[in-house]
Amino acid sequence: MAAGASPAQRQDHSTDHADHPELDVLPEWPQETIAVLVTTDPAPHAIPVSWPVRAGDRRILLSLKFDRGSLARLRERPQVALLILGGGNVALCARGTARVIAEEMPDAADYAAVRIDVEAIDDHRQSAFAVADGIQRTVLDSAELHALEGRVRTLRSWADDQN
Repeated sequence: MAAGASPAQRQDHSTDHADHPELDVLPEWPQETIAVLVTTDPAPHAIPVSWPVRAGDRRILLSLKFDRGSLARLRERPQVALLILGGGNVALCARGTARVIAEEMPDAADYAAVRIDVEAIDDHRQSAFAVADGIQRTVLDSAELHALEGRVRTLRSWADDQN
């Protein structure tokens, strides 16, 4: 069993033949987490995404720029994977179905809002290692940081309305 899993996140895999354990629910992760979104066409494509929002036990919201190839790919093939390596020893891959829930975000017309309905949560924590800080970025453009903060506030508001 991976260290740090709460009872709600643990699942008995004594008869499971999976390559790794799964979590029942998504854990919390720091807001500044950078994740990796994997889409297919049919080959896999991976891109970093800033600040995914936990929107429930098995739902994630994120914003994607309207001209990203990943947005076009998930429209064609909605099965995606989101790798999250975050502070507090969060190491998981959320696999599920993505769909656009807003073609344009308020105050960010060049970004679409995407919801991932999570079907499986692969637990990649290990007893010999812990993810301390996850992927880090340095802000080079304060205007872009302000815009990202606004998009995340919107996504959090939508998540709160759904729960």
